[in-house]
Amino acid sequence: MMRWVRFGLAGLVAVYALVLAGMYSLQRDFIFDARDTGGRLFEAGTLAIEGSSRVAIETADGETLAGWYLPPKQKDGNVFLFFHGKGGGLERKKWRWQRIAEHGKGVLAFSYRGFPGSTGSPSEEGLFEDARAAFNWLSARHSKDRIVLHGLSLGTGVAAKLATEVEARALIIEAGYAALVDVAGARHPYFPVSLLLWDQFRTRDFIGRIKCPVMIAHGDKDTVIPFEHAEELYALAPEPKVFVVIPGGDHNTLVRDGIYQHIWKFIEKPDAYKAAGAG
Repeated sequence: MMRWVRFGLAGLVAVYALVLAGMYSLQRDFIFDARDTGGRLFEAGTLAIEGSSRVAIETADGETLAGWYLPPKQKDGNVFLFFHGKGGGLERKKWRWQRIAEHGKGVLAFSYRGFPGSTGSPSEEGLFEDARAAFNWLSARHSKDRIVLHGLSLGTGVAAKLATEVEARALIIEAGYAALVDVAGARHPYFPVSLLLWDQFRTRDFIGRIKCPVMIAHGDKDTVIPFEHAEELYALAPEPKVFVVIPGGDHNTLVRDGIYQHIWKFIEKPDAYKAAGAG
């Protein structure tokens, strides 16, 4: 009997070790999910918004980032530098770009290294380098006090890190995390995620050093990144700051649920805007 118990335990240990090894070796596939969703954003005749143009941004370490750029209607208008989330390409955000264009704002949207249209392979430090390159490209064309850093999900840590290094008009953290490693650890509580993860994106460690006003927006029904992450970020962020709670909002529904009615007002007066019910 004890022999079979030992065999069973050995089998469980072997299975655990195999799963652990798989998670370790494939972790960047899980974190970044940089697949091509079949979009044709970078092919001729397929610009997401009329009046935009394709751009190629060179990074300091030799990668080429694909993206597109739409100037604001007014020469001195505000322009977003958008940091996307995990999975797929920019074509999945076409409805967002359309909203920005209709409001007369500009946007530079680009694919991180390893994502559709861009060279290289993604990593935390690599994405930080991409952010610097994109900001340099945009700030060569627009005053820094007109550039709004806007991060979504995975991109919130990238945008926040950049905001500790550069002067910008404002930072928007949409559906963000205090630390991506904590999100992963909560999903896989039986594995030592904090020891395994190469790319931990610990926004909590540096958000206190951002150099511009910040809006932290989160749905109170987010099923991907718990609402408590936004509360922690808001507590750690320096003034001026505003916390926008989207009632009933889930991780991917904040545009539908009204985040832009706050964004338009916030970027006009980022030092003074207070959302209804916000802290």
